Amino acid sequence: MTKKWTALALSGLFVVICAGLFAWSSAAHGPAEARANTPKPAPPAGQLAPDTLRYADGAPQLAMIGARVIAPSRVPLGDVLSARVTYDEDVTARIGVGVSGRVVDIKVAPGDSVKAGQVLAEIDSPDFGTAAADLRKAKADEQRKRLAVERARDLVSGDAIPVKEWESLQSDLAQAGAETQRAEQRLRNLNPRGLPISGQRVKLTSPIDGVVTDRTATPALEVSPGAGAPLFVVSDPKRLWLMIDLPEKLLGRVRLKSDVSVESDAFPGEQFAARVVQLGQVMDTNTRRATVRAVLDNPRMALLPEMFVRARLLQAEGSGVRVPNSAIVNHGVYAYLFVQEAPGEFRRRKVALITQGGEASYVGEGLRGTEQVVVKGALLLDAELTARAGDKT
Repeated sequence: MTKKWTALALSGLFVVICAGLFAWSSAAHGPAEARANTPKPAPPAGQLAPDTLRYADGAPQLAMIGARVIAPSRVPLGDVLSARVTYDEDVTARIGVGVSGRVVDIKVAPGDSVKAGQVLAEIDSPDFGTAAADLRKAKADEQRKRLAVERARDLVSGDAIPVKEWESLQSDLAQAGAETQRAEQRLRNLNPRGLPISGQRVKLTSPIDGVVTDRTATPALEVSPGAGAPLFVVSDPKRLWLMIDLPEKLLGRVRLKSDVSVESDAFPGEQFAARVVQLGQVMDTNTRRATVRAVLDNPRMALLPEMFVRARLLQAEGSGVRVPNSAIVNHGVYAYLFVQEAPGEFRRRKVALITQGGEASYVGEGLRGTEQVVVKGALLLDAELTARAGDKT
């Protein structure tokens, strides 16, 4: 009986051992699909990878982080240059008078749009009146002497008057013609643009289409040819000149038709386009800079003459992503940026810089130009990653 129970116990133990071995074999050498479908434990909250951070909605850190898409742009030749906006003199008219007189009527105000030939003001000028009267008198005298010559022509042929008198009449007509030409020339000199004249009133008109950008004319103002400032300035505000102070070291790198990027403190983050049309011809001995002139596009009429702006001369080829220096984190000789890959998720990425300036730098490799780049709070994110790496060690 004892032998029988001993055999049964050994048999049961063998079955248990076999079942355990089968279970271990199935777990260790089961199908690959079963292992692939086995759920993996989720990573801890806020940690996806060594270079990635994730914050939950409403986390206080998100209030100190800002990201935006920065499109690629042309790379500048060098640092930011000082520049000044001025009138485009090719589309600007400074209108004054060539005689003395008094303003009796003003038709336009600063900021008004005008057409070529539109009356700006009327000026009462005795000089015009005198010149116009002299011309009328000269023409009348010439006409009278011409009639006298025509009557004497028939008489001299019949010996009714002596030849000497006929020659005298012809001489008088020639003198009258010369006087008429003199009077016409004087009036033309006083009125070189052919302004409309009514008596001794002159109508001052605009020679071009544009906007009245400045006006010194006031009611009853006494005017004269020697006035220092024009009565009206009419210009096209959509076209301006940009006067750039170019350092001596960049003279050999600038070419005609080179593109220029312009920024103003009045419009942060906005860029205006310009094109070089004239290179500097004289070097300032004190500043060692030459003045380069560019034509500035101003379609919205945002920029105004005499504004100070910042200009960047752009390279003919190549582009990069211009990021503020506050977005760049340096570790040794390497530069990094943070890119927002999802709401609340940020990844640190190594980039290659093309140029570095005082306020911004250009990234050549590491960005596609369509990503959300962290421009505010990059140091905070870098500190979080550094602290997390320290905790692991």
